[in-house]
Amino acid sequence: MHRPAARTLPLLALVAALVSTGAAAPPSAPPTPAKVPVAAGYGGAVSSVDADASAAGIAVLRSGGNAVDAAVATAAALGVTEPYSAGIGGGGYFVYYDAGSRRVHTIDGRETAPATATAALFQENGAPIPFAEGQTSGLGVGVPGTPATWKSALDAWGTRPLRHLLKPAEKLARDGFTVDATFRAQTELNEARFKDFPDTSKLFLPGGALPVVGSTFKNPDLAATYAELARKGTGALYRGPIAEDIVRAVRTPPVDPAATRKVRPGDLTTRDLRAYATKRQDPTRVGYRGLDVYSMAPSSSGGTTVGEALNILERTDLSKLSEAQYLHHFIEASRISFADRGRWVGDPAAEDVPTRELLSQRFADSRACLIRPDRTLTSPLAPGDPRHPAPCATTGQAAPTTYEGENTTHLTVADRWGNVVSYTLTIESTGGSAITVPGRGFLLNNELTDFSFAPAAPGVPDPNLPGPGKRPRSSMSPTIVLEHGRPVLAVGSPGGATIITTVLQTLTGHLDRGLPLVDAIAAPRASQRNQTTTELEPGLWNSPLRAELEALGQGFRQNPEIGAATGVQRLPDGRWLAAAEPTRRGGGSAMVVHPHGRP
Repeated sequence: MHRPAARTLPLLALVAALVSTGAAAPPSAPPTPAKVPVAAGYGGAVSSVDADASAAGIAVLRSGGNAVDAAVATAAALGVTEPYSAGIGGGGYFVYYDAGSRRVHTIDGRETAPATATAALFQENGAPIPFAEGQTSGLGVGVPGTPATWKSALDAWGTRPLRHLLKPAEKLARDGFTVDATFRAQTELNEARFKDFPDTSKLFLPGGALPVVGSTFKNPDLAATYAELARKGTGALYRGPIAEDIVRAVRTPPVDPAATRKVRPGDLTTRDLRAYATKRQDPTRVGYRGLDVYSMAPSSSGGTTVGEALNILERTDLSKLSEAQYLHHFIEASRISFADRGRWVGDPAAEDVPTRELLSQRFADSRACLIRPDRTLTSPLAPGDPRHPAPCATTGQAAPTTYEGENTTHLTVADRWGNVVSYTLTIESTGGSAITVPGRGFLLNNELTDFSFAPAAPGVPDPNLPGPGKRPRSSMSPTIVLEHGRPVLAVGSPGGATIITTVLQTLTGHLDRGLPLVDAIAAPRASQRNQTTTELEPGLWNSPLRAELEALGQGFRQNPEIGAATGVQRLPDGRWLAAAEPTRRGGGSAMVVHPHGRP
């Protein structure tokens, strides 16, 4: 582990100089750092899916910045190297532990619907339009929240100006990064969509072909956009020329005239962009095994759904169960909490969301009694009533879980002072809407497709229908775990609705089953989301455990890859451990400031 970390030093030194002084970079960029899935040391830690992005964050920590500064620099770099997962055309959720006050804070930077949106936004003649027509369209684009999230976080807790923190990402966009197999595969997945938008095709399909693994990918338009945000501040995305370009791309999608794809326009306006604001709000909190687990409250369903599932599992000693029984209880708790999520969770600005009641142990106990060790519940399972919990009762009609895109990215950061950030950001589907803002170098989200296109089941109330200025429900679950007021763990993942089960399985794998954090992240995953079958990765699909679970009535379908988690952990000796995926999405990148000991 030490040797790969040492190879990152030239890049880290360069980025640190850019962050602290804004000095010009030498003409030739250093090589991309090697990826390692786990690192431990002092001075702080960063874990993300990308080595260049993690290096940018580490350089900020090394130059004296704090976890918030490093998180913004890392996120900006991910907007360059992971443009199909995140960027300034999207949004996300930022969870921050402040070591000085020992408090957890959150920022809701979720995208919002236009002021003209109605519950019928994705309907035509009373019926839902095909998902693909919402995904690749201006109709699915919400007001981006990521730049405003960076400003909110830096204004509240940062120590470095945005113009310095954007320098590494600006350089990365201008000088380029090395294309890997994951980037090429994701481009290939989107090739047909991208070809229908000349600006997108020119950027991501250079010369009309897929980018070659090992080649250098440059994005000079994004470099210029970052430079403009550095000069003018993030408000430049919400008013002025960039905002006008976004609105024009949404209302008149820049589609190839020869394309046969039906690309619907959206109704976003410059007024919608000017009106956008992040929300500072209290996190969710549940007690689990003597720890305090904090996450994101609605509009995300992550905190309430992970929290409810943990409360359901609290009464069972998972450490003493067989592997099959552990997975059975995990699957059933996920099924139950997703049934309640679908009925009760939406944007609290527009819906009456019983957040406190969903997180009560009394409600969890009333639902936990549905779990039997010798048989499986049937999905779709009807929800419970968190305001009037009754043992083993269900209320109303069951509704299936609606589709949610499986892309996104997550980063975790800790600094020398003990501050911690868990930050999940996204543009929704892999490749977002496929619309690149002409001349600006970034893709627009298709986040509004996270709304239900129509009620999930006829006659069943659905809190996640579109509405004016409304935030679509999310599953993002950036999580920080405290013990006696101090952080011990932070985790999160991409993966759409599978984020919730990925975070839950990682937490229980580490806290209950005793797996080291990197092993809990690497463990083969299951994901049950109140559906008739549970998704299994190959490691479980090909395991004897599948037959044991099927004997209990569990049904499965295979998913080649679920999530791509990252985490940081405070070790008993005071070191920070960063952990990332060993293989999913090509593996993640875990780094620490001082891997060889204290400075």
